Amino acid sequence: MQRTAVVTGASSGIGAATAARLAEAGYHVVLAARRTDRIEALTDRIRQKGGQAEAHHLDVTDRPAVDALAASLQRCDVLVANAGGAIGTETVADSDPADWRTMYEVNVIGTLHTTQALLPKLVASGDGTIVVLSSTAGFVAYEGGGGYVAAKHGEHAIAATLRLELSGQPVRVIEIAPGMVRTDEFALTRYRGDAQKAAAVYAGVAEPLTGEDIADAIVWTVTRPRHVNIDLMVMRPLAQAAQHKVHREP
Repeated sequence: MQRTAVVTGASSGIGAATAARLAEAGYHVVLAARRTDRIEALTDRIRQKGGQAEAHHLDVTDRPAVDALAASLQRCDVLVANAGGAIGTETVADSDPADWRTMYEVNVIGTLHTTQALLPKLVASGDGTIVVLSSTAGFVAYEGGGGYVAAKHGEHAIAATLRLELSGQPVRVIEIAPGMVRTDEFALTRYRGDAQKAAAVYAGVAEPLTGEDIADAIVWTVTRPRHVNIDLMVMRPLAQAAQHKVHREP
């Protein structure tokens, strides 16, 4: 039977690229995101290329909706918990707790919801894989990133804890932690729609990572032999030596 992969946050960026690449790799891909028009358009493109895909409107913070998605699937072999994002660059002293709550709900509780709902099917597959999309922000704090850093530390903790708790079960837990990735929306959302500030994040960086770069890594990890678990993969562009050190051309 064809293997099924669920990708959350599949309407753009890393999620959309991952859904397309998994379909190319032969998976039946379930694209889950809030923006139905986008995932339906991508689903159509995947099918036109001969892939198998279906679109499901989903807000990962809505547990009944997550449970309904899980119940609708005959099987699940791979979960890519990608839905997330950052809001704001204020200091801890000046930040809005509502922004922190939103980031925590989507990044951490969203990953918890989808993992809990799909875990029985992942175990039943006999060869399940959970991919948690965290960030280098899950390891190193930086000014103006407190809420996002806290959320990504939370996702890192979920992945590490799951790997211990699922020891002996036929489910791998993989964490992909990207650094600087240029997508259409991540920085724009973080800077609340200010395109100039969003563009400045990548100024002088000739080749930041792309969503396709991360998608390639995700597909590589999930297609390793079942006895091989890539616990953690940290990905940065060559120009980014560390969270705080980026080489920028004049």
